Amino acid sequence: RNLKQETGTATWSNSSAPPYSHFLLLSTPSEPVLSFTPTDGSFLFSTCLNCTKPEPGSLPGLAGIFIPLIYGIVCVVGLVGNTLVIHVIVNYTKNESVTNIYILNLAIADELFMLGLPFLAAQNALLSWPFGSLMCRVVMTVDAINQFTSIFCLTVMSVDRYLAVVHPIRSSWWRRPHVAKAISTTVWAGSFVVVLPVVVFADVLKDDGNCSIVWPEPAEVWKTSFIVYTCTVGFFCPLLVICLCYLLIVIKVRTVGKRAQATSSRRRKSERKITRMVVVVVAVFVLCWLPFYALNIINLLVVLPGDFRGLYFFVVVLSYANSCANPILYGFLSDNFKRGFRKALCRTSRRVKTVSELTQI
Repeated sequence: RNLKQETGTATWSNSSAPPYSHFLLLSTPSEPVLSFTPTDGSFLFSTCLNCTKPEPGSLPGLAGIFIPLIYGIVCVVGLVGNTLVIHVIVNYTKNESVTNIYILNLAIADELFMLGLPFLAAQNALLSWPFGSLMCRVVMTVDAINQFTSIFCLTVMSVDRYLAVVHPIRSSWWRRPHVAKAISTTVWAGSFVVVLPVVVFADVLKDDGNCSIVWPEPAEVWKTSFIVYTCTVGFFCPLLVICLCYLLIVIKVRTVGKRAQATSSRRRKSERKITRMVVVVVAVFVLCWLPFYALNIINLLVVLPGDFRGLYFFVVVLSYANSCANPILYGFLSDNFKRGFRKALCRTSRRVKTVSELTQI
């Protein structure tokens, strides 16, 4: 990366992007242990005039070991949890409900999203991308698609809750399983279209060997436009739709008021539980992802010093940890999932016990 030294600070001047992201929005932080003169005020993880890069093959230091370890733990928890959710929906649900179809797609997106973490951990530990240009493009594309699919699935689930609560009769056709499957397919296709720039421009940087997005000239215009585009399409617009849906739900519930309480049925109670679960899942998603998008927007406006490296890793781990949180939330908020988890775990433990007894004979 070519940097200009201006009044004791290092600023970005080429096609690579600022460092606050995982694979998608900006360049991946691949130099967590650079040593530099504090007065330089250099950008986090960038290559500056007074930076000293570790020699090839040298140990990456404590940060280069600790951070990949954290990524590995998050990856394992996310894969196990979402695999359990998929297993429960496929094998233990009595009926094919619309909500379960959307949750299944969200779990698949979360599981695939976790697959990017080992590659990110490897790049942080090795200080470069060792998997080649093709794998760089594939991993970044999969990471990006599933990042957007998650928020789009939550948006669709929120719209579904709005239809179920506010227009339960008129929306009956739209809330059928075959329609939900068609909508889910559209969500995946839409996510791919949104991340086409990643498919086209993802590559290994020639100067430092990192997997990133290599923008054509004018690079600054492309970079800024892409960050604004992804933040808008992939977070703030869906969040606006979600907030609007739940605002209308609250208005509907308050309008119905006592009349609904007097005529409350088992179905209405079930709808309330499902709505509560979706609201909590959405709220946790926002809490996990808002710092990441906010940091990217801030990084466009001001030069963030190297002291922010800890904050960077926190927001990245927090965003990936959201994919671990969803299975836990389902277990606490849904009686059906709770029963399904118990059945799946009990059956697995019985199989392990049987195999253990057979090996002892």
